[in-house]
Amino acid sequence: MTGVEAKGAVAPAWRGGFGRLWGAAVLSSFGDSVRTAALPLLAVTLTDRPLLIAAVTACGYLPWLVFGLLGGAVADRVDQRRAMWTVDAARGLLLACFAVAVAQGHASIALLIALAFTLTTLQTLFDNAATALLPALVPGEALGSANARLMTGQRIAGGLLGTPVAPLLLAAGAAVPFAADAVTFLLAAALVASLRTPAPEREARPTGSTLRREIAQGLGTLWRDRTLRGLCTATALCNIGMGALIATLVVIVTDWLHAGSAGYAAAGAAYTVGNLLGGAANGRLVARLGQVRAVLLAGAVQTGALLVMGTARSLAALVAAMAVFGFMGMVWNVSTTTLMQQRSPAGMLGRVSSAYRTLAVAGAPLGALLGGAVATAWGPNTPALLAAGFFLPAVAALIPARRMDVPVVTPDDGATTVRAAR
Repeated sequence: MTGVEAKGAVAPAWRGGFGRLWGAAVLSSFGDSVRTAALPLLAVTLTDRPLLIAAVTACGYLPWLVFGLLGGAVADRVDQRRAMWTVDAARGLLLACFAVAVAQGHASIALLIALAFTLTTLQTLFDNAATALLPALVPGEALGSANARLMTGQRIAGGLLGTPVAPLLLAAGAAVPFAADAVTFLLAAALVASLRTPAPEREARPTGSTLRREIAQGLGTLWRDRTLRGLCTATALCNIGMGALIATLVVIVTDWLHAGSAGYAAAGAAYTVGNLLGGAANGRLVARLGQVRAVLLAGAVQTGALLVMGTARSLAALVAAMAVFGFMGMVWNVSTTTLMQQRSPAGMLGRVSSAYRTLAVAGAPLGALLGGAVATAWGPNTPALLAAGFFLPAVAALIPARRMDVPVVTPDDGATTVRAAR
């Protein structure tokens, strides 16, 4: 593991493992954004039934709820590097076959739904393995900087490049965006396969250990650690609010502010710019406040931004609030991911990560339904106020976790060693 000093903080060295992992993550993010934008655009050419079109997107969430915990348990059992490049190679081949089917006129809504479900099912293993692999590539004190660089690079590749490119690629041919995504997956697989990270050393599993028991151990570890429990609870509450906001942002902009599609694009761009600035500033904020207090600040400021979105009837105010919201959202994401990696016992990071993600993701579809319901009942601005109502208890849930010296919980599996709290 290598790192370099940068303005008083340790930053991960680009040479070696981290640079290749970063390149693979950015390539995959670009391809994912192209595919995610192209799938609904292709769907509307195949059917005019909104429920079927929405089902394509919904199947991008469902596998996390069904297979997320299993993916984390498997990630802790296998060589994470090998799991990642194998999954990426499989996804690349799958998308290449799909592109051929589209080019030959065999696309259907059923095929799109099956593709979305299968890709996300594979992603549950890939993402948990990637979270567990990063601490093996960079020193512990550089984890925060490494996460910030990864997330910022992914945001640039996905939000600024991938999404706008998708309609252009689709105009060149219905199969082109999916062929491009297949190429990014295969290139990412080659980069990860080239890593020379040794397979992790693990204690032998106790006799009779099963995946079900190992999943339960991950959930138990997450629950017993006060910091991790607070972070998971807060993220789940925030994701309910985020689901409500994302699902109805277009309604807020067009129906309440009467700003049209240009206003909606401006709000999205402001959020992306805020994300990028937040990734750049995260290190300095954490150096001043610490990881947990940085998350507390992010949640409090985001609550204020949501109140502005729901009360100030001005496009300029909404755009500014979205920029602030995006800035603090990146601080939240980087800091919570870093804390999870630092506090999870060695050999259990995949399971803890999957438990955290699964519980957090579950809130998004619920929030989307609630957002639509309150907008219908009380007006197009109310989903932002509803989101603020969920962010407030999320911030409160973090208060007991603000002390960084809470001891790491020892797992009860009789085999796993414990990484000291940092």
